Parts: sequence; structure tokens; C-alpha cells
Amino acid sequence: MKITSVVGVNFGDEGKGRMVDYFAGQYDYVVRYQGGDNAGHTVKNEFGEFALHLIPSGIFHEKTVNILGPGMVVNLESLKREIDQLKEGGIHVGPDNLKVSHRASLLLPYHVQQDQEEEKRLKDKKYGSTKRGIAPAYGDKYMKKTIQLGELYDMDLCKDHFDQLVEYKKEVFNYQYDFTGIWDRLVELREELLPYIVDVYDILDQAVKDKSILLEAQLGAMRDVDYGIYPYTSSSSPLACYAPLGCGYPKLKIDSVVGIVKAYGTCVGEGPFVGELTGDQGDRLREMGHEYGAATGRPRRISYFDCVSSRYGVNLQGATELALTKLDVLSSYDEIPVIVAYKKGDITTKEFPFTPMLDGFEPVYKTFKGWKQDLTGIKTYQDLPQEAKDYIEAIEEELATPIKYISIGPARDELIVR
Repeated sequence: MKITSVVGVNFGDEGKGRMVDYFAGQYDYVVRYQGGDNAGHTVKNEFGEFALHLIPSGIFHEKTVNILGPGMVVNLESLKREIDQLKEGGIHVGPDNLKVSHRASLLLPYHVQQDQEEEKRLKDKKYGSTKRGIAPAYGDKYMKKTIQLGELYDMDLCKDHFDQLVEYKKEVFNYQYDFTGIWDRLVELREELLPYIVDVYDILDQAVKDKSILLEAQLGAMRDVDYGIYPYTSSSSPLACYAPLGCGYPKLKIDSVVGIVKAYGTCVGEGPFVGELTGDQGDRLREMGHEYGAATGRPRRISYFDCVSSRYGVNLQGATELALTKLDVLSSYDEIPVIVAYKKGDITTKEFPFTPMLDGFEPVYKTFKGWKQDLTGIKTYQDLPQEAKDYIEAIEEELATPIKYISIGPARDELIVR
């Protein structure tokens, strides 16, 4: 039995989906423990290329059971769409290999509308929301004003609860939102999805006796609602320490934490991003890495690798080992700068500052020689160009955590294990 958490070290989009897809074949269960359909995990394997928003990346492995934990907010419309898309791609999805916690909160259309209206109200001070309703759903959860999925087992009680919530939301929307049709659509979705909704605690209680479990987060440490660049964060915790709570088995003990970092920096959404590359520099790296959000299609903001924020993220996650993704994207560079410190006036620091203090900090770079060589087909660390190894080992030293996995392409087998 082994319990591993796969987590993002930075702002999200580090390549967690491709790494979970790689690991999942070695695990009996893959559990997503927070967030909602604002996630965008891109996976490329023998079945094709898929963008997953709710369902764990273990769904591509025949013997793996996939779980959506109670720490999530679940849009049943999105879940049905994703199940249908996977089935169209030839992937088996059923209640035998996909289970949804009866304690997860239901995300409804009015949450999406509320999210969109708030971003509009904020104008140039917007948070960079995906506008999928995540923040309003979590806000309602902590105000005790959401429906838990298990309530769908008793539709009379559920309808009473729904009506109470609608009365509350009418006031929130100042009676400007039409709630017609939401309940009827929920009844339709229930008919198809109810078999997936179970008590995952009992399942995991049995699993920990002799099975292996992989815990999957969305986003990264810098988007954590407590320790990230608040308020430009998600509304849940993507930290590994939250995984036992969010997965549905609070007493779970994690054996190892694999932190995912990209070979350069990216960020979707608003908020401070030290070292952001604009103009031709940013455009070049964005296009080479195909850096557009899997959930929204938004162009990602770009930087060179940032040791300062990455070290902070590694520490928050308690990462025991790292996976470095997209190394191949840098193969055409003559020189590759790396951010090793931040500087503002007379202050130079390697510690990540408190969010309000980030304004005005500029990157301090150390430059490495590029390898100028196609990495396709390389299978061992020893066969990498020396310049690539120098780059990897410098990052490893800065982050004080071993880099065990290096991806040199999007496919499952384009991965070097040290």
C-alpha cells in the first residue's frame, strides 16, 4: 500500500494531468480532492488528447477507480458532459470506475451567473476567475447554503432545501435572476448520475488496508486560498495537507508528495507575477509551449523559471520529490535565464514576500547555456545534453528537493525517470 499526492508547486498548469496519467497505472485509486470544473488537466495518451475538468486522470486506466471527494464543488451538467465526451473517445466510464462523494457540494447555474456578475462588477480589479461559479459555490458551502449530492437520494427533502436556497438567492440577485428550469434540469441529471453518488469514506476505509491511492489536486500552491497570492487565488486548498480532508478520508496518512513544476513559469489569471515576460519574449515561449488555459482558452502569462516562488510552493506542499515538465520547450534557446532572487530598491530576497508587498519587486536572473538539441527519444538522464543536466541540477539545488521525473514531451512515455 502506498499513498501519494500529486500537487502543483506554482500557479497551476504545471502538467499535473500528464503526470497523474503516468502514475495512475501504478495505483488502485485516484482521488480528486478539491476545486471544481475550473480545472484543466490536459492528457495525451494512446486514446487521444483530452482536457479533463472534473474527472481524475486515472480514468484512462482500466483497473483504476476514480473518486471525486467531498472537498469538491460539482457541476452535474459539466460532469455529464465530461462523461459523455470520454465515452465518445472510447473510454469506459461507469459507477464501477467513477464515484462521487455524497458529501460534495452541488454547483448550480446561479453560482455561475453570480461569478460572472462579480467579475464584471470588479472591472479592472477583477480576480481572474474562470467564471465557472467556483467561488460563489464555496462561499455558499461555508455559509451552509449548498446542497450536498447525497440529498439527491430523497427528492422531497431535496426540493424543500432547494426552494429555501432559491428564496435566499432571490435576495442576493435582487430578484433579477430567473430560476425557472433549474430544478427540472437537476431532476433530469439525477436520473443519469445518481448511481455514481456514494459514501466514499467506506470505500477508502477498505482501500487503505491493502490498496494504493493517488491524490490529485488542481491548480497550484500559489493559488491556495490561505497561503497563495490572495485574493487572486482559488477558493479551496490545493495543498497536499488538505488531501485527507478533501478526499473523504480525514485520517489518511500520506507517504509521499510529488510536486509538479514546469521548466519555465506560467500563470493564468490576475495577480502579481514577478518576472512576467511581455512582447516578443513572452509570445515566443507561449507559442512554443502552447500555453493557453485548458479550461478557458485564455493565453497564459509567461516567465522564466522562478526559484523564489517555486521554493515557497515546494515548502507549502511538503514535496518529497519533483517532476519537471516541458523541458523540451526550451530546446531552441541559446541562453536560458532563471530567476534566483527578487529585488526592490535596496532589498534583495530569496524569500517569497507577502502578497501586498510583491508590488515593485523585479527578478534577479542567473543565465544558463542552452542545449540547442532536440530531446525527442531520449530515455535516460545520462543521455540528456550536459547543458540540460546543468539546468535541471541548478533548479534542484535551489529548491533543495530531488527532481525525479523529467518530461520531454506531452505523451505518456516521453518521460525520464532518474
